Amino acid sequence: MKLITLLRNALLAAVETVAVAIVLTGLAPVTVTAGELVVGQVAALSGPLAPTGSQMRAGVQLYFDAVNAEGGIHGAKLRLVSKDDGYKADETVRLARELLKESQPVAFIGFVGTGNVEAMLDQKVLSEAGIPLLAVRSGAASLVRRNDPLLFMTRASYAEEVAKIVDQYVTTGTTHFAILFQDDAFGRDALVSAETAIGSAGGSLVAKGSYAKNTTDVGAAVKTIAAAKPQAVIMLANTAASAEFLKQSRAAGNFAQYVALSVTDAAQVVKAIGAEQAEGLVLTQVVPDPNGRSVPLIREIQDNFAKFAPKDVSVNQTFVEGYLGAKVLGEGLRRAGPNPSRKKLREALETMKSYDAGGVFISFAANRHTGSRFVDITIVNRSGKLLR
Repeated sequence: MKLITLLRNALLAAVETVAVAIVLTGLAPVTVTAGELVVGQVAALSGPLAPTGSQMRAGVQLYFDAVNAEGGIHGAKLRLVSKDDGYKADETVRLARELLKESQPVAFIGFVGTGNVEAMLDQKVLSEAGIPLLAVRSGAASLVRRNDPLLFMTRASYAEEVAKIVDQYVTTGTTHFAILFQDDAFGRDALVSAETAIGSAGGSLVAKGSYAKNTTDVGAAVKTIAAAKPQAVIMLANTAASAEFLKQSRAAGNFAQYVALSVTDAAQVVKAIGAEQAEGLVLTQVVPDPNGRSVPLIREIQDNFAKFAPKDVSVNQTFVEGYLGAKVLGEGLRRAGPNPSRKKLREALETMKSYDAGGVFISFAANRHTGSRFVDITIVNRSGKLLR
């Protein structure tokens, strides 16, 4: 009996020692379960960009729901874990590291913001964990140029969006442009692309105005740009700021043509300022029309949306971006095989050459991680709907 007691005490002491070691090394118990693949998202789920982060999340989740209903990928169910960074880059880094420790995701997906993604790269969050990040809500040239081995972009670049805008307008005789830009990594990056495109097309930049990130303080920019009387104004801005700028510009009597990048959501602009003031707003898009049925990807999304009925969301372009990114991830996981490591997933993604995601084609390679060049142009009509 005495021997049994001694053995029991020794075993308890050993368990306590291991527990202390776990705490000291920061290796908290993880929430991963057998037969499950965790995917992490850190994005704006509150603040001015909450609709963007939430729609990205909803699109990813719909794909996961559809795949899981069919038994998962190689028998493993997909689980999305999301955290809210409020569109603040330092929070993106902190929460990503927290998520890595808590849930050990095989991949990250659906992060929002150029500066937020740049912070992840600068702070070496991806490289230290060896974890791929897919489908970020940014098309910044700075990210394209970095060609980080762990960053996989599933949308066209801002430079390609701006080039499409300028080419479209110059061919119809528009030569005098103004630019509204968000004063951060996203806006300044897109501004350089816009200035280059305007100059190359023989146009002139007659004015530019900025506003601070995470605000809608566009009053000064409205006055500066209205005074220059441009023919067209390119808005390198997020939805809330684009809506406020358009409303104030109309009130100021500036009836130029207004064009926004795909980061502005038309439905939210209409909701914010009304169809009458939003009418005529032109927007680039980096995914097909979510209301059509001619593209297989959109039919798939619509059918799954009807089947799984997500709450409090609708299918818009941002939702489609999230779903498309998740579908690319799913294909990568299939190619990586059962029990995929982060390294195997990265290598599998780089094998994608003209992968058909349903009428939208994605191509990656070791030296090219910008997978799509799809850009379309749409316009808000009198009833607040988007037309091609």
